[in-house]
Amino acid sequence: QVQLVESGGGLVQAGDFLRLSCTGSGRTLNVFSMGWFRQAPGQEREFVGCVNWNGASALYADSVKGRFTISRDHSKETVYLHMHSLKPDDTAVYYCAKSRLNDDNLYRAIGDFDTWGQGTQVTVSS
Repeated sequence: QVQLVESGGGLVQAGDFLRLSCTGSGRTLNVFSMGWFRQAPGQEREFVGCVNWNGASALYADSVKGRFTISRDHSKETVYLHMHSLKPDDTAVYYCAKSRLNDDNLYRAIGDFDTWGQGTQVTVSS
């Protein structure tokens, strides 16, 4: 089983940059697509982005497209979420997740992921 741990969250101002990390342990996550989701208070968990197993392709939610990018470092078993031009609406707990299947597809539905981290809080002040 893979265990996922997110880090890098914090309190920033609007317009700032923040990088989140998601590190895996146990079974390798390098053969799986990896997703990022977020959940604001009182709202459902929503898709942010997904990167394929080798980092060559990615899919993003419209709300973050052009501001957020995902990369991964296989040597560190780590996936990153680079968040530029942060807005107060980006305030949420951010979760990384491992895809259920080890193929080359990109996923965005919660049900397509079977392992989740504990989340890291991102707060953007105006």
